[in-house]
Amino acid sequence: MRVYGIVMAGGDGTRFWPLSRQDTPKQLLNLSGKDPLINEAIDRLSRIAPQEIFVVTSKHQEEQTRRIVGGRLGRDHIIIEPAARNTAAAIGLAAIEIVRRYGDGVLVITPSDSYIGNEEEFESVIRIAVQAAENSNCPVTIGIKPTFPATGYGYIRCRAVKGRACVATEFVEKPDFEHAKRYVESGEYLWNSGMFVWKASGILEKYKELLPAFYADLCRIGDAVGTEEELKVLAEVYPNFEKLSVDNAVMERTHDILVVPGEFNWSDVGSWDMLGCIYPPDERGNVIIGDAVQIDSSNTVIYSKEKLVATVDVDNLIIVNTPDVVLVCPKDRAQDVKKLVEELRAKKREDLL
Repeated sequence: MRVYGIVMAGGDGTRFWPLSRQDTPKQLLNLSGKDPLINEAIDRLSRIAPQEIFVVTSKHQEEQTRRIVGGRLGRDHIIIEPAARNTAAAIGLAAIEIVRRYGDGVLVITPSDSYIGNEEEFESVIRIAVQAAENSNCPVTIGIKPTFPATGYGYIRCRAVKGRACVATEFVEKPDFEHAKRYVESGEYLWNSGMFVWKASGILEKYKELLPAFYADLCRIGDAVGTEEELKVLAEVYPNFEKLSVDNAVMERTHDILVVPGEFNWSDVGSWDMLGCIYPPDERGNVIIGDAVQIDSSNTVIYSKEKLVATVDVDNLIIVNTPDVVLVCPKDRAQDVKKLVEELRAKKREDLL
């Protein structure tokens, strides 16, 4: 069966503000020092689905995405959302577009902003997931063996083993530290990577079962694919979709999900405190990118490409310096950076978003 790679690239990366902005969200940044994260995602999938990779992004990110992706993809392989409507809508749009234009196949759906250290192991795990999806009509997701009690990730509980995959018995939202610690110690939970491998037709069937109104509107879009009315219908229908994550809307309500465990040095680099997954901390636990001088400082993340940051006897801090913003926050409050973005939006400080 044909395999398609789908890179989800519509997020704003608000927890990585002030480096991540509306016009240059996290997935378009070069955080690893190699390439923008979106290009790394495309290149990883090109080993599995050469010539069959699609990016789904929002209208206001289209120009920058096309510029950064460059010649990696054809113009028609970038699917544009008229409005940001979360992952359920984006995955549904990709599924209906591909089924109507190219025919059914297995979709390998990955975020655009993950860091993966061992790409050979990643490829091996994805191929196992593709085979599992081809042999069933079940959704397959990739679970990461946890290495510490992360509170910024969702968790998947797995018990029954089915071949080289296991069966998911529970999806858990981002927990507090005590619950996360319990999950890791139990050995029954994996991190939810946000990667899905699933037949396009199977996705649409599940939407028809669980989200019938949603499915009906997807069919309206699908009926217009390839016609002169396509863009008009998409612009009329898509912005009315409810903002739903695929986890909440589908995965948590589905009882036949297979999980393929993976150990390939994965991180979603979702917030500043996770930067140590890409850049090894020094002997005091500090992660420094740019120019910094520290005395008796520890467990601190510093990002400054513009000027020197000097610290004395600080611990557990995030310090980010950009040309127009300086961010300082405790490392264990990194998830709350998105609240600053919400506050700036409420104050109509669009110049800083």
